Amino acid sequence: MSKLPWDMSGKVVLITGGNAGIGYGFARGIAKAGGDVVIWGRRQEKNESAAQQLRDEFGIRVLAQSVDVGDEQAVVDAMAIAVTEMGRIDGAIANAGIMTHAKSFLEMTGEMYHGLLDINQHGAMYVAREAAKHMKERFDAGDPGGSILFCASLSALTGSAGMQHYNAAKGAVASMARGIAVDLGVYGIRANTVCPGYTVSETVKDKGPESPLGKQVRERTPIPRFGTIEDFEGVGVYFMSDASRFHSGDLVKIDGGWMANAGKANIANLAQRYSSEQI
Repeated sequence: MSKLPWDMSGKVVLITGGNAGIGYGFARGIAKAGGDVVIWGRRQEKNESAAQQLRDEFGIRVLAQSVDVGDEQAVVDAMAIAVTEMGRIDGAIANAGIMTHAKSFLEMTGEMYHGLLDINQHGAMYVAREAAKHMKERFDAGDPGGSILFCASLSALTGSAGMQHYNAAKGAVASMARGIAVDLGVYGIRANTVCPGYTVSETVKDKGPESPLGKQVRERTPIPRFGTIEDFEGVGVYFMSDASRFHSGDLVKIDGGWMANAGKANIANLAQRYSSEQI
């Protein structure tokens, strides 16, 4: 019996920042579909906790590695270990990132700007490049194909007060995905970007319908709620599985219709002022 296109059995997906939030949502989706997972994060105790939850619930193989994606050599070394330990990497989701906020662009320092780009943009590039190298090696051995997914943000498409470095990094990875798709499609390697809307995580909190941001999200979003990590399980499986084998160079918004509701676009400018609850 042939496998369904979204069956992840036999596939291995590496997820940076996979120990919590949207990254863990991606990991759960892959695990539910039968795939094995590599979790990267800087806090090994948290990595191991997430890995054990996936093993216990889904019976899959999980490798947890402590990796700072902003350290290029650390990414190179950890990817080599992951390939050796797991046997292969079929997909990589560059999800790790940080969020900082200045009072305004006028007060943004070079240190703040480059510190965020080191992780959110440069780290994503290192991960994608090293995963793609392995995928190309498999292609040369007669085993083509692989999928790279960047987790950006609606901030790749909109402006955010005091977060121009975040806008720049998220916009850059979306452009990077298109470039990778064009460059490496001949090897069966796909690259895409997903842009989450307001999603409950360690950095985004739903403080209820009466809180400023909670009220704005519910008023503007056609599906009137915040996103949850469960909302990213399916999209992770889609892009990492053969179900998306001809889908490359694209950007997909998972935002409950936020961006489609242009009639209330002015609300976005208000929401951007709530620095602890940014996209």
